[in-house]
Amino acid sequence: MISKAKTPHVYIKNLPIDRQKAIARLRKVIIKNLPIGFNEEMNYGMIGYVVPHSIYPSGYHCNPKLPLPFIGIASQKHFVAVYHMGLYADKKLLKWLKETASKEYQIKLDMGKSCIRFKKINLIPYNLIGKLTRKMSVKEWICIYEKNIKKA
Repeated sequence: MISKAKTPHVYIKNLPIDRQKAIARLRKVIIKNLPIGFNEEMNYGMIGYVVPHSIYPSGYHCNPKLPLPFIGIASQKHFVAVYHMGLYADKKLLKWLKETASKEYQIKLDMGKSCIRFKKINLIPYNLIGKLTRKMSVKEWICIYEKNIKKA
């Protein structure tokens, strides 16, 4: 479900009430834990957190006019999603997330390559998303991206 909203505020406002609360809370948690250098913007029809061109002028290899994506949050048809590009590129981070979710939160995450799907929005582990958000700096993300994704 791609939104045409121009701002995160409008994106959230256009969601059903239960989804508004979940996405607003995810946004708040991510902003609170987001390392310095990432910017929030609408990206790919969802709320995104990116490395701006001022830091990484090359932009995203799929479309260099776009900044380098890092995290996205979206209300999809059947779930709320957190997209974390670092999970796709860093096996250690993915392992940490799965182990922490299992040990500390007693949950098994429903995941794709970089997507964490939450079908039961009342069970979103916001603290875990906060920990995940602060696990990677802009510099670390750029290095991992260039090593594992861009050259492919």
